[in-house]
Amino acid sequence: MSGPVADLGLIGLAVMGQNLILNMADNGFTICAYNRTVSKVDAFLNNEAKGKSIVGAHNDKEFIDSLKSPRRIMLLVQAGKAVDEWIERLLPHLDAGDIIIDGGNSHFPDSNRRTKELSAKNIRFVGSGVSGGEEGARFGPSLMPGGNEEAWPHIKDIFQAIAAKSDGEACCEWVGDEGAGHYVKMVHNGIEYGDMQLICEAYDIMKRGLGLSSKEIGDVFAKWNKGVLDSFLIEITRDILYFNDDDGTALVDKILDKAGQKGTGKWTAINALDLGMPVTLIAEAVLARCLSGIKDERSEASTKLRYVSRGSGKFEGNKEQFLEDLEQALYASKIISYAQGFMLMQEVRRNGYTQDWRLELTQHL
Repeated sequence: MSGPVADLGLIGLAVMGQNLILNMADNGFTICAYNRTVSKVDAFLNNEAKGKSIVGAHNDKEFIDSLKSPRRIMLLVQAGKAVDEWIERLLPHLDAGDIIIDGGNSHFPDSNRRTKELSAKNIRFVGSGVSGGEEGARFGPSLMPGGNEEAWPHIKDIFQAIAAKSDGEACCEWVGDEGAGHYVKMVHNGIEYGDMQLICEAYDIMKRGLGLSSKEIGDVFAKWNKGVLDSFLIEITRDILYFNDDDGTALVDKILDKAGQKGTGKWTAINALDLGMPVTLIAEAVLARCLSGIKDERSEASTKLRYVSRGSGKFEGNKEQFLEDLEQALYASKIISYAQGFMLMQEVRRNGYTQDWRLELTQHL
């Protein structure tokens, strides 16, 4: 490599980072790949990135020297301490006006702090939500950039080129100051927590209430995915329910009913409480995950608390009508989840925190 050749440098070569780099290269940009474990750089260049407009760096100086001015650096590393460590590591090599973009699931107060601290050092910081998972990163994510707005003209071309498109419009626009981008991503994830809990409850009603098999429930979700409930979450629920283990039985029946969480749903609920906003559905979805985590207590309780039915315990009504009603109930509940997320965003927007949050959130979900 001789001289600055890369339009952007990306640090963090897990699947999300690799897929974003490949997406950028497919859209005509030259990207420099870098990673703490340098061997991953060579492995990436010799395999997935081979033949594309992607270069690699083996040390900090080589990485920095590869970037055109103003340098655009995107971090796809674990949220928290790792982000701060990389920023401190890069700072001695940067010039005034260079741009650092944090694309992880950082907590918005951290992005508030980083924007201010780096602005004082004449470095422009962007905290950007990235939604869509591994496939979205590869073929079109939703991007929610916020922070130092002076950076936006310098990253807009790349971000809007690689973003998913809705009616021809890029699912990416500047969201607002400081941690606004990560705030929108936080609420986006909180709404998804609600969506997933609602889907689980619909599954539970069909499984225990109607006595349907996993295949039959998968058929119901397949049908729903062709109507008003059409969405990525309904689609993958269908696929999971159809998936059989090696012995031919439904894999979902063997999965431990114990859910974890990475924090964004919890942060949404805490922020709602801080603001006095009744975001009840999202909060209950978070608590449901917490409840699932106390498996031993639930198992003990199940031996003492029994479901009592006044009838036969079997559903004896019109099953088709019941499933239609359940579909509408799930649809109505999802609307409530969205409305509560919008309500929280509206409260924050009144304080001037975000700008185009309504457009962004509706595009991303």
